[in-house]
Amino acid sequence: MSDENMHEDAKPVTGLTVTARLRAYFLTGILVTAPISITILLAWLFIDFVDEKVTPLIPLDYNPETYLPFSLPGLGLLIVIIMLTVVGMLTAGFIGKLLVRLSEGIMARMPVISGIYSATKQIFETVLAQKSQAFREAVMIEYPRRGIWAIGFITGTTKGEVQNLTEESCVNIFLPTTPNPTSGFLLFVPKKDLIPLNMSVEQAVKMVISGGIVTPPDTRPQDVQDKPQVSAQTYEEVDIVREKDNAPVIVSKHSEPS
Repeated sequence: MSDENMHEDAKPVTGLTVTARLRAYFLTGILVTAPISITILLAWLFIDFVDEKVTPLIPLDYNPETYLPFSLPGLGLLIVIIMLTVVGMLTAGFIGKLLVRLSEGIMARMPVISGIYSATKQIFETVLAQKSQAFREAVMIEYPRRGIWAIGFITGTTKGEVQNLTEESCVNIFLPTTPNPTSGFLLFVPKKDLIPLNMSVEQAVKMVISGGIVTPPDTRPQDVQDKPQVSAQTYEEVDIVREKDNAPVIVSKHSEPS
């Protein structure tokens, strides 16, 4: 190798310009500090909101802030946690259960409040139950049409009139919207049409909120990754023909009844 070639190989590789480096550092700083700052801000706003509602209800003689020259952040939240724990302890006994049944009976007799109370109770029992499988599995479904896929969450097995009217065994699917996953659609999807996802519910929620920017890695074995399970084929030669009883019947264009 000649000295000229060795000299060329020894030349330092030119990197980014100073402006580009500063811009990269700035963006990296945002990526590092923004999630932490937003989390702390939201937690602080929640604690401050609870304190503003609960702390004024404490008698002055029992309020520590009366005797201290400074306020105690989180005092209201701590009181709420203690009160909920005490209520749970009291309702676990015989007398507590009797009082709960009595209050539920009173609520059931009130025309408008009974429906609100019943629906709210069912939601909290479903979400907070220790053995509940609600929002425990993320799945992929074809929505809003064939060939387009969406992420949904299983909330339970379809029962009652909806299931009795459907020939296939269906599952309740909550389809969240982006970037606000607290709103969405309730779908009753045949169990055979669900594609289970290996990602966790938390990973799926992050993907929905970020609009697909945050995509979790595929942790399945490589041989499984190489085998597609579904196809995005669109059936263009299929029309939905509604009969007189408004029942949807899927038929081919060429066999459409006259």
